[in-house]
Amino acid sequence: MEKQNKFDKEKDSKEFIEKLVRLNRTAKTVKGGRRMAFSALTVVGDGNGHVGFGFGKANDVSDAIRKSLEKARRNLVSVPVKNGTLPHEMLGKYKSSSILLKPACPGTGIIAGGTVRAIMDAIGASDVISKSLGSSSPVNVVRATFNALAGIMDAKAVASSRGKSLQEMWG
Repeated sequence: MEKQNKFDKEKDSKEFIEKLVRLNRTAKTVKGGRRMAFSALTVVGDGNGHVGFGFGKANDVSDAIRKSLEKARRNLVSVPVKNGTLPHEMLGKYKSSSILLKPACPGTGIIAGGTVRAIMDAIGASDVISKSLGSSSPVNVVRATFNALAGIMDAKAVASSRGKSLQEMWG
């Protein structure tokens, strides 16, 4: 019975793409010396338009990563991806970080920094152009990217706002 439960856990973890964006070590000086703690920022996606991020802290590296992955799986959002790109341009802001996301032609690839690239890989987008403006703190960049993704309209909404049919928009 235990083997089947263990197999189920492995199967659940394999259906998601898990990326470690940032691992940070902090030190607190106490009477006996330095006490280390770790924080992990991870991105989880299914490669099919669902993505989430998590931030976890612990005294051990593996515990911090495990916590952040659990939080990321709980906070999945849906992003409309068609033909490997985004439906329209979007600007996301969080504190002093800004992210500009633009759709790209097939074959362009993901033109983005490491943090945004991890998110786009997890979504399953293959052709995206992005520009990071302002602060480059990984946590703020991830939150700004998710703010941009939250503002993306699906293809039907974009087509109706432009007065075109869905066939004319996507071909």
